[in-house]
Amino acid sequence: MDFGDILDQWDSQQKNAAKKQKESGKTQISHKKANAPTPAEKAAASSRATDHDFDKRINPEEAWLRRYGTVDKDKIAEEAEESMRTNSQQYFKSLPVEARLDLHGLTQDEARSRLNSFISDCLKRGVRKVLLIHGKGLHTTGSDPVLGEVVRKFMETDKRCGMSGHPEKRMGGNGATWLVLKQ
Repeated sequence: MDFGDILDQWDSQQKNAAKKQKESGKTQISHKKANAPTPAEKAAASSRATDHDFDKRINPEEAWLRRYGTVDKDKIAEEAEESMRTNSQQYFKSLPVEARLDLHGLTQDEARSRLNSFISDCLKRGVRKVLLIHGKGLHTTGSDPVLGEVVRKFMETDKRCGMSGHPEKRMGGNGATWLVLKQ
């Protein structure tokens, strides 16, 4: 038996099955899905569709952009560079001093009070970097400089104070302290 014989046999079986179905009066079972629309429903739906409905459809690219958004890589790079720059000690050293406070000749209590009011005033004016001149302690009668320690403790305890350091010798060296205020 070759392939042609098999096909002939299958055709004859199909014809016999069709004859039996007609004789018995049974209708053929539909293999259509239960929730699929009928041809009449499809025609009614297509007649309702207008050009106005077509305009409401969205471009697939537009849908994707709305769903996932876009990434501005240049903006991210600029923000990262700005963050690195603002967290850099060198950046703060290069900022210009906008206000100065000279504490020479004051007592510890007077220095603390003056520091507190000076920092408050600078924050109100939007000052970013200040220079606190406290001296090196050469005229102190004790062993340690007094005002330098007061300034250091004040900066450690006050939440408004940020990064600090000593300026170059021509700006006071160890006798002064620059301070960046937190905005």
